[in-house]
Amino acid sequence: MQLTLEFGGGLELLCDSVKIHNVNVDTKNGGDKQLIMKDLLAWVRTNLIKERPEMFMKGDSVRPGVLVLVNDCDWELSGLLDTVLQAKDVVVFISTLHGG
Repeated sequence: MQLTLEFGGGLELLCDSVKIHNVNVDTKNGGDKQLIMKDLLAWVRTNLIKERPEMFMKGDSVRPGVLVLVNDCDWELSGLLDTVLQAKDVVVFISTLHGG
């Protein structure tokens, strides 16, 4: 499934300083299973995060302080980890915690 993933607020530093990733994510059982956010987060941790995954994830979810938007909609309104993703969705991860 083709998705666009965007990282901001410093999270891009965990992905070799690349902010926008156009990716193709396979579902676990080929085309039979819907891709949900929980599966996408596991894929991101394995395939995109190059260092310090603990700065992005805690357990199976994102760390507190990471805003997640799916097509410009807060994932809290669409089911959090159970949010079903569709081809060509845009998923944005923004850290709201900044050093200073």
